[in-house]
Amino acid sequence: MKAEKIWMDGKMVDWDKAQVHVCTHAFHYGSGVFEGIRAYETENGTAVFRLKEHIERLFNSLKIFKMDISFSKEEFRQAIKDTIKVNKLKSCYIRPLVYRGYNDLSLNPFNCPVCCTIAVWEWGAYLGEEALAQGIRTKISSYARSSINSTSQKAKICGNYVNSIFAKMEAIEAGLDEAILLDTRGFVTEGSGENLFWIRNGVIYTTPTATVLEGITRDSIIKIAKDMGYQVQEKYICRDELYISDEVFFSGTAAEVTPVREIDNYQISEGKRGPVTENIQRKFFAIAKGEEEKYLSWLDYI
Repeated sequence: MKAEKIWMDGKMVDWDKAQVHVCTHAFHYGSGVFEGIRAYETENGTAVFRLKEHIERLFNSLKIFKMDISFSKEEFRQAIKDTIKVNKLKSCYIRPLVYRGYNDLSLNPFNCPVCCTIAVWEWGAYLGEEALAQGIRTKISSYARSSINSTSQKAKICGNYVNSIFAKMEAIEAGLDEAILLDTRGFVTEGSGENLFWIRNGVIYTTPTATVLEGITRDSIIKIAKDMGYQVQEKYICRDELYISDEVFFSGTAAEVTPVREIDNYQISEGKRGPVTENIQRKFFAIAKGEEEKYLSWLDYI
């Protein structure tokens, strides 16, 4: 994981010299917001997937977390494209980060400057190439997803992900690939860093966004599935409905479309990627690689 340059507050900085002070507010308290975005290689060049929507969500996060920056949405969008260009990457993962910088280490963040960075690097399948075809093993975490009244579900705040890290560590130490978190009521929410879909009797279900982040890939999957003729519904469920589902899969910028073959030692259906998941997965990658004319508006070419 390394490239040549990182964009920092309008300047390209050498990767190894992109540094912050040890007393940076976000370093101590998680007071930053970020995005995860991907760019894919297509026949017409490198294209960022749904960049407009990611920038919109980033600025919504800034508003919720009361952070002001001097860059417009269009300037930030161009900075992302410039960072990909300068690093000469054909496909990559993109991590914009806006954070409270160094000045004051009290819990009052307003005295700290707001800093912006954009890093890009080559990153393959988040959970492994084999996982995209064979599926992954998961467990219901003992850690509940943070209550909707304890933080913001609509802002992609750095500090929120401590909850996810606990769940991820627990899964890894159990010899599994990923965790699924329940909310404080016991209803299924999402993975540590992915939205969740499950399929029963031909209907695709997913968790309502009241308790989870409004995933850009989640939104894409819903639109794609409906266009393919599938029925999609939002629904609150308990864990046991996942055990008896026909198929389960994760979605996310990093995870893309990753099948789940096992939950809590329960094999999901035949224990491999199901036909609906495979169809959606194939369509998603075709769209991301510019092979579907109907969805070309989702691609922002470099």
